Amino acid sequence: MPSRADITYFGAGPALLPTAVLENAAKALLNYNDTGLGIAEHSHRSQYAADIINGAKADLANYLGIPDNYEVLFMQGGGSGEFSATVYNLVGAWVTRKKAEILKQSGAQSEEEANQDELVSALKKAVDTELKLDYLVTGGWSLKAYQEAGRILGPEYANLVTDSRTVNQGKFGKIPDESTWKLSKNPAMVYYCDNETVDGVEFPNFPDALGPDSNGVRPIVVADMSSNILSRRIPVENFSAIFFGAQKNLGSTGVTVVIIKKDLLPPACPQPSPALLRKLGLPVPPIIFSYETIAKNNSLYNTLSIFDVFIAGQVLKKLLVTFPDKVDGQQAVANQKAELIYKALEAHPDVYRIVPDKSVRSRMNICFRVTKGGDTDSAEANFLKSATAQGLTGLKGHRSVGGIRASNYNSIPPEGAQKLAEFIIKFAQS
Repeated sequence: MPSRADITYFGAGPALLPTAVLENAAKALLNYNDTGLGIAEHSHRSQYAADIINGAKADLANYLGIPDNYEVLFMQGGGSGEFSATVYNLVGAWVTRKKAEILKQSGAQSEEEANQDELVSALKKAVDTELKLDYLVTGGWSLKAYQEAGRILGPEYANLVTDSRTVNQGKFGKIPDESTWKLSKNPAMVYYCDNETVDGVEFPNFPDALGPDSNGVRPIVVADMSSNILSRRIPVENFSAIFFGAQKNLGSTGVTVVIIKKDLLPPACPQPSPALLRKLGLPVPPIIFSYETIAKNNSLYNTLSIFDVFIAGQVLKKLLVTFPDKVDGQQAVANQKAELIYKALEAHPDVYRIVPDKSVRSRMNICFRVTKGGDTDSAEANFLKSATAQGLTGLKGHRSVGGIRASNYNSIPPEGAQKLAEFIIKFAQS
């Protein structure tokens, strides 16, 4: 039976966690801070819980360089929950901004002074004719987010800015040129997935098309960074909101993190009342998905899994100790590991076909097919069996696309990437 040290796990998520973090977590689960109770048994209303949350928030901000005008929220529901939450919250923020614009045009000094019927009528007209949510569909996860927006609001409100399948023979694997994107005018948000876990596509940088306009005004940009967060420096100030599930690079399954600009939260931007949303024909969000509610309660509106936040905090502390230059240090290692694996694959084009275009290859999810011999299924089954025998596990591609996928997350040590690269070469030669 193999030990933990014998296995290098390349699963896409839940992903490998640092052994030292798990050892600390195991102790905390039994007896936290010599209290005689495990961390999962302490009340989420306790000072212990508050300290864990506040410490994780501070360490995340320190590691990523999050500016002071952003709030960090710990939520539940995973990335799929955020497909919905982003729609509810950003549409609400759009309504609030539109209402202020209409009031200003009417000359009313306050909402109380305005004719309520006329205000609602003007808002309803704006919703029907102007409200759009823009989606860049570059893989399976951004497609799901786009579909969820259409399900919640109606497909007429979800604008398909670009679809990678139109430039890649019906499959994901490229990002269309920005000159072809069809962005809306003043959308409630522009949404994209920075790294597509299933399809191995990663944006090489922040899109120029989503930068400020000629007046210096930035669009409301929202990004799903579930599978590449903490692996490279990101220009946080370019985004209004970033979300990510913890189970790839940050911790264990159970919490989802949202980094959101404070000008989308009260007092700057209170959400519309349920009564107003109903009059406008818009859905009322579940309170558990309300960024306003979660922020007001420091992520403790309901019973949060403090144990999962603790693990995330331990991962962040380990990263900060390991990399004095913070995320830049981890980025260098991530790039080095990806280069090792891609170089091994490129050395044997007669055996391996890398799925995504070279310009958008993910550093985190390396997707390829084994093509030697004509029978791909048989060759890939042989590859997986032989890899497992070498302690290289979790390499099977997503069920929707098949193939091989090596998820090269932060917890994979350079030695693990080197071991996989050597196996790729050895398998090709054999």
